[in-house]
Amino acid sequence: MENLKAKAFDLRKNVLNMIVEGKGGHIGGDMSVMEILMSLYFCQMNVTPENQDSPDRDRFVLSKGHSVEAYYAVLAAKGFLDIQDVIHKFSKFGSSYIGHPNNNLPGIEMNSGSLGHGLPVCVGMALAGKKDHRDYRVYTVMGDGELAEGSVWEGFMAGHQYKLDNLCAVIDRNRLQISGNTEDVMGHDDLGERIRSFGWHVIEVENGNEIDAVNKALQEAKNVKGQPTAIIADTIKGYGSAVMENKANWHHKVPTQEEYQQIMADFEARKEAALNE
Repeated sequence: MENLKAKAFDLRKNVLNMIVEGKGGHIGGDMSVMEILMSLYFCQMNVTPENQDSPDRDRFVLSKGHSVEAYYAVLAAKGFLDIQDVIHKFSKFGSSYIGHPNNNLPGIEMNSGSLGHGLPVCVGMALAGKKDHRDYRVYTVMGDGELAEGSVWEGFMAGHQYKLDNLCAVIDRNRLQISGNTEDVMGHDDLGERIRSFGWHVIEVENGNEIDAVNKALQEAKNVKGQPTAIIADTIKGYGSAVMENKANWHHKVPTQEEYQQIMADFEARKEAALNE
């Protein structure tokens, strides 16, 4: 687990290089969601480059598709993509590595980024698995700003209606969105109780940037029967560097050269700390 904690900061470096090379990207949410994606792909999900076409593979949809840079970095680390190819071609004319997930690429189930769609689609995938008597699990990661979309709550209702215990939704609860604090834009007071009222099992993770805490929650979700699970992971937008942390203006931003050097140094320091825990 210590190696994964350290690896998270190497993947953050890849994301930073992607965004600098591509001259754009949603860097703040990339950093908050990294440990969630790594927990899914390295600890929990049954999906690899070798079984990606198997009907029994686990499914994943990044509903907050604007955090695609972190997704590309994790997919590359898992062996689906070549990281140097991604870094040098990200957001370039004619490239497949566009600013939201592209299902023409290996390992990506669906195009996403139009917020509010991931959970309803995953309800369909999970229901199909039940009807086909398959054991695969379905996961989606949503942003907390995305929860203002009405289709999300239709997805919560349907997930409960069909008792989709093979479905798990993870909410990246970093409390910031493009226009500021989520609680100022569309508040989520008692979010856990609100989702429980829709018939879901809810797990609240106090530190969503700790892989072991997220992993424990995902493991608990696998053992829940008769209802879907939502994991509310409290994260820090821009996690890994004080230059970015908890700052709404880093939702979509390209660092200056000076900022780049400081962020890289911060990532390396965090990596060393993780290795020495």
